[in-house]
Amino acid sequence: MNPEESQTPKPINESLMEKQEQSPVVEHPQNSPVESLGEKAQSYISQTQENSTYLQPSKDLQTQNLTVESTQASAEVLGLEAQTTALESQIEASKNNSLIEETAQRIVELQRTEQALKEEIANLQVFYKTLQAQVSDTQVTMGKVVQEALTQLEQRKQTLQISVEQLERRQERIRNEMRTTFAGASQDLAIRVQGFKDYLTGSLQDLASAAEQLQLMPTVREREKVAVKEAKPVDVQPGTPQFAQQQFQDTTKQIRRLIDQYRTKPDYYGPAWQLRRTFEPVHAERVSNWFFSQGGRGALRTMGSRLQNILISSAVISILHKLYGDRIRTLVLANTPERLGDWRRGLQDCLGIGRPDFGPDRGVVLFETPEALAQKAERLTKANQLPLIIIDDSEEQISLGLLQFPLWLAFAPDPKMMRNLDDDF
Repeated sequence: MNPEESQTPKPINESLMEKQEQSPVVEHPQNSPVESLGEKAQSYISQTQENSTYLQPSKDLQTQNLTVESTQASAEVLGLEAQTTALESQIEASKNNSLIEETAQRIVELQRTEQALKEEIANLQVFYKTLQAQVSDTQVTMGKVVQEALTQLEQRKQTLQISVEQLERRQERIRNEMRTTFAGASQDLAIRVQGFKDYLTGSLQDLASAAEQLQLMPTVREREKVAVKEAKPVDVQPGTPQFAQQQFQDTTKQIRRLIDQYRTKPDYYGPAWQLRRTFEPVHAERVSNWFFSQGGRGALRTMGSRLQNILISSAVISILHKLYGDRIRTLVLANTPERLGDWRRGLQDCLGIGRPDFGPDRGVVLFETPEALAQKAERLTKANQLPLIIIDDSEEQISLGLLQFPLWLAFAPDPKMMRNLDDDF
């Protein structure tokens, strides 16, 4: 045997300690404590196995040493397990702390969100109350406006109903007047008068032919000659219109022709100062009577309506304008402005004239007093004009100063007809 082998072996603990001091310590700073403890246990077991294989001097001593070493190893393992448990509890505690902090932060955020939502709900409630108040005010205002509008419409409806009733009554009154004085009885009367005129004409012709066959006494002839001689010196003033004399046959024919034209061929769109309305035989009879029987100076019984009187006056004015042109100046006399307004509108409608034709120096002049009319007529006569004086049937008396002029037409009221002159239209 070698002398080295005979030497006494060192104890196992010392050899282990030396080996541990000789073996380099590997640090694993990044590994957890549990992993480092496991690695130490594995290295310790491997060293123990190496030492057991290396040292085999005596089995008993080795067995004791192994027992001691295993006891120490188990103690160390238990310590490592305790440390591992403590570390795990610390880790769990740190995790629990982080969770608690996150939960607390989440709770704080939720509380903030809840507070913001509460504030928003409060604002929305205030806004809702404001809108509700505004809606209620608007409804009240709209109710008042609708009520006022309904009241106004009701008033207008009542006013229109009253106006319609008045117009219907006026229409019925005018129809009755037209039926009694114009369309019915007057037409029949005109036919009868025309037949009577034809009968008189035939009778007069028979009388004239019979008178021509009679032998007259000489004294009668002398009287006729004297009457003819006295009639010759009578001179007519120039410019004075004469319609009933024998020497004005041409004027008479022209007047009759115009009356027939107005009656049979009315021109509703003719020139100004020409009659534009329907002219019935009863109107033609009144106009012919005024021209040929009264010689342009006389009164006619009213037709019962101012409109009919205006129609007759318009026909007279139209004929005189055809004969004398602008020399004719029409002067209308009525005692109220309302009646003068009726004459203005009626003449405009019947003759196709306008407001420029009414005035002090125009074709038609309106007067309320006979004195002012007489002065105007006198000035027109001096200016070589022909004043035509028309007197409304509302005048109860005719001024004598108006009778001196050559042309005047008065409408006499009918005493049998009791009517209100203001309701003619």
